[in-house]
Amino acid sequence: MRIAQVAPLYEAVPPKLYGGTERIVAFLADALVDLGHDVTLFASGDSETSATLAPMRDQAIRLDPEPLKSDLAAHLSMLHEVHRRSAEFDVIHFHVDLLQFPLFADMAARTLTTLHGRLDLKDLPEAYRCWPGFPLVSISDHQRRPLRFGNWAGTVHHGLPSAGYAFSPRARGGYLAFLGRISPEKRPDRAIAIAKAAGLTLKIAAKVDQADAAYFRDEIEPLLDDPAIEFIGEIGDTEKSAFLGDAAALLFPIDWPEPFGLVMIEAMACGTPVIAWNRGSVPEVVTDGVTGRIVESVDEAVAAVADIASYDRAAIRATFDRRFTARTMALNYEALYRRALPARDHESLRLA
Repeated sequence: MRIAQVAPLYEAVPPKLYGGTERIVAFLADALVDLGHDVTLFASGDSETSATLAPMRDQAIRLDPEPLKSDLAAHLSMLHEVHRRSAEFDVIHFHVDLLQFPLFADMAARTLTTLHGRLDLKDLPEAYRCWPGFPLVSISDHQRRPLRFGNWAGTVHHGLPSAGYAFSPRARGGYLAFLGRISPEKRPDRAIAIAKAAGLTLKIAAKVDQADAAYFRDEIEPLLDDPAIEFIGEIGDTEKSAFLGDAAALLFPIDWPEPFGLVMIEAMACGTPVIAWNRGSVPEVVTDGVTGRIVESVDEAVAAVADIASYDRAAIRATFDRRFTARTMALNYEALYRRALPARDHESLRLA
């Protein structure tokens, strides 16, 4: 099958540091190539992939030192190029929200759009009603709730390459981990409170966006003046296995409708249990009592820290291998691609 993957241009594919959507696109493109498909990846020129790279910008927008740049112009130029080459592909898979809808309405049926963000935003329902012909994919069932009327083709949970994360049979560091982004909805303040109440060190590996700089300065930085709280900053993929694998648990104390939460399965791939708030996708990702604990309060989270000490880390990794690998994700998408093809094409496109 000839498949186009259209990634956002904010980060390289995969990202050099923090980044969720572009990381998943990278894993999906490589896994589809492994399955025998002809994959073209439209992404920034600093991306690395086993697919055929169609570079749409010299480098990803976020790490580009040029102060004057237009993300909208970059993405519109990319979409123009994808449309120009559209006849080369059987399926075009978009990961740029709904930006492509006006340009690809004439071929909506042979596209797939994975929505990676929250959908409870003003103006979104009206926009999705304008273009009902585009098949949509959610990354959790919970994510769909604000747009129940959408043209949903399916839900595909994220997946990671099995060999990309090292399994750790024991928590050699004995600390609690917080990984991701410093922002009010991610609640790093809760993570700090849990660690202090549990009497354990907390290591925070997270980036601070400009939009959250004031929150970090005013709300979080004062809490870091404690020897048990270690702020590491942003880390890349090469550092994640050690950071997560050595942790007693990953804290995921969110206060928003998380669409998926990639860091949860990154921890599971390392054998590390997750203590997560019962919000958004969490009950779909965490198996309570097996891969972690789902909690509703700081007190419950503190109690869970003692609970998870006896968890079978091999069973956590086995759950990851069964549910959340990149191959599983690619096979699920492959099934959706085939549904988008005309029936007469199925036999000719069947893999040998």
